[in-house]
Amino acid sequence: MKPKITAFADEFGNNSFDFDSQGSHFIVATVITKNENLDKLQSEIHKIRKVHHFQTGEIKSSKVAGNHGRRLSILKDISKLDISVFALVVDKRKLSGEGFKYKKSFYKYLNGLLYKELFKTFPDLDLYVDEHGGNDFLLEFKKYVHKIKVPDLFSSLELNIHNSKNNVYIQLADFMAGTLGYIYDENKKSDHSPVFEEVIHPILTGIKFFPPEYSFADISEYNIDKNFDEMIAKICFLRIQDFLDKVTGDDQQKIDQINFLKLLLLYQRSNISSRYISTNEVLNHLNQSRNEKLSVVSFRSKVVGSLRDKGIVIASSKSGYKIPSNAEDLTNFIEHGNQILLPMLNRIKMAREAIKLGTVNGLDILDNFTELKAIFDPQKDVSSK
Repeated sequence: MKPKITAFADEFGNNSFDFDSQGSHFIVATVITKNENLDKLQSEIHKIRKVHHFQTGEIKSSKVAGNHGRRLSILKDISKLDISVFALVVDKRKLSGEGFKYKKSFYKYLNGLLYKELFKTFPDLDLYVDEHGGNDFLLEFKKYVHKIKVPDLFSSLELNIHNSKNNVYIQLADFMAGTLGYIYDENKKSDHSPVFEEVIHPILTGIKFFPPEYSFADISEYNIDKNFDEMIAKICFLRIQDFLDKVTGDDQQKIDQINFLKLLLLYQRSNISSRYISTNEVLNHLNQSRNEKLSVVSFRSKVVGSLRDKGIVIASSKSGYKIPSNAEDLTNFIEHGNQILLPMLNRIKMAREAIKLGTVNGLDILDNFTELKAIFDPQKDVSSK
């Protein structure tokens, strides 16, 4: 049975196109957790409130503002929580079309993008949003969200409106949205932005950029890997994008696969192109949406192995996993596999030879394994037997 998932959302920025005074970006951040963790999470948030001197007031990003040292200290504690964060980051400077100039159209369309993405990955989801902007609008938006339900995509949807003053989870979403503002918004960026981004990586499951910035052209243009091979990177990127466009998280295995690929894409987009993401870090992310924790063995077979069976190229090494962006990544993958496969094949070869010798060729233990037999006897056309 899949665990019930709850998400809490809040916003940074607004629909103004006055970029100098109102900012360049609009951001919606969602804090996602399993229902069984809510009580413990609430207690931990209250501890953060006390330690960082919010007293009885809201944990709001605006209260910390440009005090980067204080924000960093708070983020270090938040990054230890058993949550995942998914966000929509909108660059308003790149929006075109008259519809975006109208508040209702702006919020309805952009919030819809995020929530469709959430419900595609988590078909059973309770979503709580702040009543910021007025109850009338959000009640109308709730009707809109129900209208966009489609079979097999939204199996269970609950959209709830709460006042953030009485909901510490939404306050946490507010703080994460504001922090992402200090990472992406041109009016908020600083030398501290990369540090904030690095600290929240353990809980950041994915970001949906709009207009779509996560294109291969962007990867090619902004990569920092001196060995970057455009042809290899593009082949691997397009196969992942095709999978994510076509697959819906209607069972746990697909949810795990979607989340894993999104995590790899996030790392690649964040210009950590030469860094592998460890198995432990991947499992910490994937287990946010699972009732029973995913084991390393199941992850390797049902997530990584299954994706590779579908033609998706994932590089792996002792350091973890990544999307290949050069020949060296592929070589590391082959070398890693070679260290595992060759000893196994050698053991099979010795066992086969021992049994054949002992039975005077009366028994070949590979008779029922045509493909393996072809590896050891390539000169024989075993497929025709």
